[in-house]
Amino acid sequence: MAETSSREWNYHPDFPIDNNPLFAWPPRPLDTLKYYRDSWLTLSEGTLFLAMAWVAITYMSPDLATTATLDWTWAGGIYLRNLATLIVVAGGLHYYFYRRRGQQTELKYTSKFLHRPSERFLFNNQLYDNMFYTLVSGALIWSAYEVLMFWAMGNGMITLSSYGENPIWTFAALPLISLWISFHFYLNHRILHFKPLYDRFHALHHRNVDVGPFSGISMHPVEHVLYFSSVLIHFVVPTDPMHVIFHFYMLALSAVFGHTGFDALLVKNKRRIALGHFHHQLHHRYFECNYGAVDMPWDVLFGTFHDGTPDARKKMMARIRKNQT
Repeated sequence: MAETSSREWNYHPDFPIDNNPLFAWPPRPLDTLKYYRDSWLTLSEGTLFLAMAWVAITYMSPDLATTATLDWTWAGGIYLRNLATLIVVAGGLHYYFYRRRGQQTELKYTSKFLHRPSERFLFNNQLYDNMFYTLVSGALIWSAYEVLMFWAMGNGMITLSSYGENPIWTFAALPLISLWISFHFYLNHRILHFKPLYDRFHALHHRNVDVGPFSGISMHPVEHVLYFSSVLIHFVVPTDPMHVIFHFYMLALSAVFGHTGFDALLVKNKRRIALGHFHHQLHHRYFECNYGAVDMPWDVLFGTFHDGTPDARKKMMARIRKNQT
């Protein structure tokens, strides 16, 4: 753990923060193996959401013979499952970290517990504002995309590849889904930071400088449509229905985890699962940096990467001043 005495952060990981070493030059094979070991062979977002996706497809999803015919019964069931998932995951994290204060400020990036009442939020309350956009718009648009995917799979519009047919691809597809999400997110997010789109749509998400679990997919409905469109890649790449649900969990629930504001969950003073995405926390603080995620090096390539150091902040400010002239 790395703590800072500066006023800027209550806690931060070691600086400079790193990107996925898979794309480092010169190559860092040992760091790359460790990165993917920690991502897929330990209790992590990836393994947790994979387990949840298996449970969802096995016990809480309609079969494809049923989804071939669009019906509100099975479509409504998907919406209720997704709504309940968000309430349990985001609500549970909010209750433990923000209501109960289960870790106080241990491993919390900032010392604040959400913003004070403000007119910039619906209902003058950040939590209620975030819950509204997450549970009303977010859950609905997520579910609409998922209904589309299940209907298309049921009608043979999407080529399927099951574990029995291709077990190697079943597992190889998981990290590739994460890489695709990172690529899609950078492009989508960068576009939304153009001023007309930012002012009209993305500024809603950036009301949250100090973030909480419900901030993750608290977005304008137009941004939800763009954000969840990442899953349309399954029309092109053969995968399994479980992969589709996993993809949605990596979009929605990873954002919930990443906006928790805490670096990890502690149990008996030991880190049990990584939570916050400090890379993205820097984006909420400074806006003009870290438009993507650490899985792919787009911010490094385009000069918008902030590694948390004072030098990176100086470079960012110089870039902003140059763009304004």
